Amino acid sequence: MKFPFKNIALIGKHKDPEIAGPLLRLAAFLSSRDLNVVVGDSLTTEQIESSPYPAMSLDEMAHAVDLAIVIGGDGTMLNIARTLSPHQVPLVGVNRGRLGFLTDLTLDNMQDSIAAMLDGKFVTEQRLLLSARVLRDDVEVFSGLAFNEVAVHRNHISSMVEFEVRIDGEYLYNQRADGLIVATPTGSTAYAMSAGGPILHPSLDVLELVPVCPHTLSNRPIVVKSSSVLEILMHRSGDISVRFDSHTSYGLELHDKIIVARHPEPACLLHPVGHSYYHTLREKLLWNRTL
Repeated sequence: MKFPFKNIALIGKHKDPEIAGPLLRLAAFLSSRDLNVVVGDSLTTEQIESSPYPAMSLDEMAHAVDLAIVIGGDGTMLNIARTLSPHQVPLVGVNRGRLGFLTDLTLDNMQDSIAAMLDGKFVTEQRLLLSARVLRDDVEVFSGLAFNEVAVHRNHISSMVEFEVRIDGEYLYNQRADGLIVATPTGSTAYAMSAGGPILHPSLDVLELVPVCPHTLSNRPIVVKSSSVLEILMHRSGDISVRFDSHTSYGLELHDKIIVARHPEPACLLHPVGHSYYHTLREKLLWNRTL
């Protein structure tokens, strides 16, 4: 991470017509502090043409900026993190979504909070990423990164998924289920939580495997060390895919093998001083309400 920050990217939620206003106001504020500002190319052509700030793609930003500020929801942040984190670009999130586990600033407080961060008043948090490869006849046919989870599941109404799981080469189980989720601690409050997995503090150096509707009464989620290499071997083909954070997917065939491992570079999130993960859980999961 390069600090003090000099080159800053502002990225808004794709196809959200209300993003341009706050994004360009923040850009003007940053420019007033003699910082170099670029904006994401998800703005409309008209908005980009009327903006004094150059537009860049995510791939271009990865090599050009010291900090990325994301205005949107957790889904927007997931997409940005997969592209920028491998290049060690820290991320700040401003929430315009429904939950905001990853985007913890608000439009009302973003300018004051970001001003403090530019002065060095922030908390740094490292979040692990997943890397997954699909092998077909021992040849890699697809690969991708995930911030929340890598999930194998059926696409529509069809037969159950049948697969074998190995951890570091050791056989764990065969499973018949609607799918399997391999989640990071960040993803433990997403799809994995909906499937009955435990909530993991993001500082934990672990992964969790959560079966989706397993056809057995004995199967339970399991937590393993993050250095584990997980292998999922497909024993039934059909309308089945592997998905990365619900953003990217690839259709699977019989005997395909999915290898999931920790990516060497973590995602770096910046929070205001005083940020509390437990406060976020209370607010977002409504634990602060009396029944």
